[in-house]
Amino acid sequence: MALPPTDDTIAAIATANGPGAVGIVRVSGPGALTIGARLFRPAGGAAVGDLAGHTAAFGRIVTPDDPARVLDEALLLVFRAPRSYTGQDAVEFQTHGGAAVLRAVLDACLEAGARAAGPGEFTLRAYLEGRLDLAQAESVLGIVHATTERARRSAAHGLTAALSGKIGELQSHVTRAYGSLQAALDYPEEGVPEAELDVPLQRALDGIDALLATARAGRIAERGARLALVGRPNAGKSSLLNALLGYERSIVSEAPGTTRDYLEAPLEIGGVPVTAIDTAGIRRTDDAVEATGVERARDLAASADVTLLLLDRARPRDDDDAAMLAALDPERSLVVATKIDLPAAWDPSELERPVLAVAAPDGTGLDALRTALEDVLVGDAAGHEFWITNERHAQALRDAREAVVRAREAPADLAAMDLEQALRALAAITGRDEIAEETLEHIFASFCVGK
Repeated sequence: MALPPTDDTIAAIATANGPGAVGIVRVSGPGALTIGARLFRPAGGAAVGDLAGHTAAFGRIVTPDDPARVLDEALLLVFRAPRSYTGQDAVEFQTHGGAAVLRAVLDACLEAGARAAGPGEFTLRAYLEGRLDLAQAESVLGIVHATTERARRSAAHGLTAALSGKIGELQSHVTRAYGSLQAALDYPEEGVPEAELDVPLQRALDGIDALLATARAGRIAERGARLALVGRPNAGKSSLLNALLGYERSIVSEAPGTTRDYLEAPLEIGGVPVTAIDTAGIRRTDDAVEATGVERARDLAASADVTLLLLDRARPRDDDDAAMLAALDPERSLVVATKIDLPAAWDPSELERPVLAVAAPDGTGLDALRTALEDVLVGDAAGHEFWITNERHAQALRDAREAVVRAREAPADLAAMDLEQALRALAAITGRDEIAEETLEHIFASFCVGK
């Protein structure tokens, strides 16, 4: 399917569904100012066509076929090409935020000659007009979808071209090495000095690795993480979940098997949105319902981004504890000794991995647990100002890295081809190279209408 045309005029409601104080209908394209003139009557009597760019006028919105029929009192914002979001002439009607008035204004725009915009068409035009590169355009979507401060900051860095600047630096390093290789192919007797090949390629690898170190945390910050609390019945899972949340979400009881299925609750750790899951106590049981809950608990522990294995320090450890401990992935799990306010039945030093100690009722150890969870979720990304949150960007960086590594080990003619591949991979992030229409369609289809 081909990309939509960019030489016509499009319109869409740019604010979220539901009532609000203000709503926006956005129009962009060669006929935007004409549509604004047909539908808007400035209160001061000025003509819309005489309004300068980046100005606002108060007045009334009317229908195109009956100027006496008023749809709403509103503001009209005028943007003249190329100084607009899309790079084209554009107007925005800022109306009251009711669904009926927004629909009526959009219908009037369509009747006056605009076409209904598809998902992401305004931002697509901004990219095609050179107002944004592709990484910036995708950061617009990141800003819209951000649910935490960490996700917002990463998207904002991309929007301000910070990521594009980093990619430009990497391209400069690779280009320097590529130029040296081409010179060596033309003048083989001269060779390639180490400073002109190995040094820039190492700098490129260091820069790529620094960005990729943030990719896992960025991916989690974008989509959220799943945190599974597992352990034997009465190990303190529900109490710990409530303590982490700061309110009573899960039923706490001395009777074993209280939680027979899993229960979810949202929280935020280190700027990452987390879904915490209280699972059924893992034990051998003849109860079919409880056995199903136990199996789900094992599956959740295996698939979660982070697993907390809770071991009751007030009870001797048994074979179930040992089996759960052996099944853990050390890279994405933590062991927690619970009920440390009670007499101890075993010592954490008996285990071969670090153990965090908590007492949920009085909050002992919760701060250390949150810090440890943040370390697992964020990892090496903690010291970086922005994270790679887009999997397309991460894959392009991995492709570029592989090509650079190959180039360091290949003869000059093949190394030059590898560096060309690295440059293409990096250029694909910002879209400063030929990008397949299918890729653009996929990216902008994720946007909401009106953006």
